[in-house]
Amino acid sequence: MMPELAASINLSRSIGSIPHYLTRPARLLRTYDSTNLRQDAVAGITVAVILLPQAIAFALIAELPPAMGLYTAIVAAIFGALWGSSNQVHTGPTNAISLLVASTLLVGFAADTGEYILAAGLLAVMVGVLQLVMGLARLGMLVNFVSHSVIVGFATGAGVLIAIRQIPSLVGLEVEAEGIIALLAGIAERLAELDEATMLLGVGAIVLIVLLRRIRRRMPAALIAMIIASIIVAVFRLDQEGVAVIGELPRGLPPLARLPIFNIDFIARLSTGALAVGAIGLVETMAIARSVATQTGQRLDSNQEFVGQGLANIASGFLSGYPAAGSFSRTAVNFNAGARTPLAALFSSAFVLVALFVLAPLAAYLPRAALSGVLIVVAIGMIDRAEIVRIWQGARGDAVIMLVTFLGTIFLDVDFAVLAGILLSFARYIMRTSTPRVHQVVPDREFDHFAYRPDMPSCPQLGVVDILGDLYFGAVNHVEEAILQHMEAHPEQRYLLVRMHNVNNCDFSGIHMLENVMRIYRENGGDLFMVRVGYRVDKVMASTGFVQNLGEDHFLNSDRAINYIFHRVLDPAICIYECPVRVFKECQNLPKQVFFEEFDTLDDSFRLMPVPEVSPKELWQALRSDNGAISVVDVREPREFQQGHIPGAELVPLPKILSGEHAFASAGEHRLIFVCRSGRRSRRAALKVAGNDVRAEIVAGGMLAWEAADLLEAVE
Repeated sequence: MMPELAASINLSRSIGSIPHYLTRPARLLRTYDSTNLRQDAVAGITVAVILLPQAIAFALIAELPPAMGLYTAIVAAIFGALWGSSNQVHTGPTNAISLLVASTLLVGFAADTGEYILAAGLLAVMVGVLQLVMGLARLGMLVNFVSHSVIVGFATGAGVLIAIRQIPSLVGLEVEAEGIIALLAGIAERLAELDEATMLLGVGAIVLIVLLRRIRRRMPAALIAMIIASIIVAVFRLDQEGVAVIGELPRGLPPLARLPIFNIDFIARLSTGALAVGAIGLVETMAIARSVATQTGQRLDSNQEFVGQGLANIASGFLSGYPAAGSFSRTAVNFNAGARTPLAALFSSAFVLVALFVLAPLAAYLPRAALSGVLIVVAIGMIDRAEIVRIWQGARGDAVIMLVTFLGTIFLDVDFAVLAGILLSFARYIMRTSTPRVHQVVPDREFDHFAYRPDMPSCPQLGVVDILGDLYFGAVNHVEEAILQHMEAHPEQRYLLVRMHNVNNCDFSGIHMLENVMRIYRENGGDLFMVRVGYRVDKVMASTGFVQNLGEDHFLNSDRAINYIFHRVLDPAICIYECPVRVFKECQNLPKQVFFEEFDTLDDSFRLMPVPEVSPKELWQALRSDNGAISVVDVREPREFQQGHIPGAELVPLPKILSGEHAFASAGEHRLIFVCRSGRRSRRAALKVAGNDVRAEIVAGGMLAWEAADLLEAVE
C-alpha cells in the first residue's frame, strides 16, 4: 500500500470516528441501568466529602483562589465522566497538575493578579484542545510510550516540593524565594518569627488527620480537621489575631470566563507548560483507569478517554476553572464506595455545588494553616516508597528516568522536568528498538528448541542467529553490524540460518540489509537461509523482489530446516573429519574421525594457505590430451564417489592421507590433482603431501564446480 493512500485511509478513519467519540453521553444515558442509581449516588456523596477540601487545597498549590478549585471540581468531573471511557475515574483538580500549573504560570505572570487567573483558564483550554485533538486523531497509543518511571519520579518530586512549599503557611511565615534551596534557607532564617497559633492549627490538623485515619481508614479526616480548625478560629476570633484565613467563597454557578484566546503572547508563554500539563494529565489518567480496569474487567478506549479529558479541560477553562486530570485518590474512593457508572462523578459534582451554596460563608474562618496541613499529608502520600524501591532494584534505564525526573522536579522548572522525563522515555524506547539483540543460538539438550547458550560450542559450518526486533531503518545498521561481527568471529561458518519469528516489521532498509548479508555470504562461498518469516514481513520480501533474489527454496520450514541444510548443503566430510562437536540432532549418530595437523582446521586458516589450483575447464582439456602425466585423486567418501566422479579418478579417502596410510611418491613432472566436493578436503590433502618433490594441485571449487560446468559426463 502506498504511504499516501495509507495516510488518507487513516485520516478518513479518524474523521469518521469523531461523531462516535462526541456522542458518548447519549450512548451512556441510553444504556444506563436504573438499578445502579443508588450505588452511584452513595459513591458520589462519598467522593464529594473528599473532593470539597481537596479542591480548595489544590487551588492554593496552583496559587489560585479557592473558588477556582471548586469550579474545576464541579465542571471537570461532569465532562470527564460523560465523555470519558472509564466508569470509575474521577476527573478534577489534582496535586500534581496544580503544581505544574503553578510552575508554568509563575514563570511569566505575577500571582494574585487578574492576568494570572486568566492565564490559568487559558492554559486549561490549551491543554484541553491538545488532548481533544489527540483523542479525535486516535493517538491514544502515544501514552504507552511514556515510562511509568516518569510518573513515579514526578509524583515523588512533586510530593517533596508541595510539602516544603506549605511549610511557611503552616507556621505563619512570609517567605519570598525562588527555588527549593532558597525557600529552605528563607524558612531557616525567619524561623524565630513563626506564629504560634498558626503553627498549632496547622500541626494540629496534621496530627488529627493521621489519628483519624488510623481509627478508620475511610473517615473523611481532612474535612473533619478543616471543620474543627474553622470552629476554633471562629470561637477564639483568631482571624483577628493574625491567623490567615481563606475568606468567604462566592456562592453560585461557575461563571463564564472571558479568556484571551486570541492573545498570541499569552499562548506563546503557556505553550511549553500546556504540553507538559497535557502529557502528564493523560498519562496519569490512563494509568489510573487501567489500574481500576484490571479489577473491574472493563475494556477501555484510550482515545475516548483523551476526548473526555480534553473536553473537561476546555469546559473548566471557560467556566472559571484551571487544568484538571484523573485523581488517583478520588478514583480509589469512588471505586471502593461502589460506583458502577460515570454518573457517580456527576453526583459528586452536584453535591459539591450544593455545598458551595450552603458552606461558602463558613470558609471565612477556614485557616490556611489547616489547609497546608492537609496538603502536607496528601503530598507525603504521593511518595510511593515501595514502587520507588521496585524501580530502583529493577531495570537501570527505568531507575535513571525516575531519578532524572525527580531531581528535575525538585531543582528545575517542573514542566521542563516532566518533558525531560518523557523525552528520556522516548529516547530509551528508540534505543531499545534500534538495537535489537542478535545472537547465535544452538539446540537445547532435548533438541526441541533453540536457545541462547554462549557457553556451548557451535557448528563450524552453519551459524543460526535470532533477530529479536524489527528490521526498520533505525535498527538495520545495528543488526547488520551484529551479523558481520558474528561472521568475523566465526569465519568457518560459511552458511547462516536467520530465525525471523521475532521480526514483526521490515521496511525497505531492512531488505537492503538482508541483501547485503546475502551477497557477502555468497561471495565467501556460502549462503543465507531463513526460517519462520512472518506474514507481513514475507509480503514485503515478496513485493521488493528479495524472495526471488534469495530463492524460494531458501525459506525453510522451521521443523525441517536443519535436516535440509545438514543433508543437502553442509559438507559431510567436515562433520566427520574436522568437527569434534555434535551440535544438531542430525550429528548425534555421525561417525567422527577428526584429524588435527599443524594447522587448526576449525578456524579455517588453512584455506588461506597457497595451493596450486586448476579450473574444471583446464583439467577437462588436460584429460582429453592425457599422456599419463596426470593423476586425479578423489579424497571423498566411497558413497560420494559412487554418486559421480571425474572419469579416471582414483578414490583415496582423506583419512588415509592424513593418517599416512596412503603415501604419494615423488613423480618428477607428474601432476597430482586432488578433488573433493568443494575444495576444502582436497586442500588439506595437498597441504599434507606437499614437499618431497610431489607436485600437488587441487580442482578449484571441487566437484560442485565440475558439475556446474556440465563436465560430469564430459570425459569417459
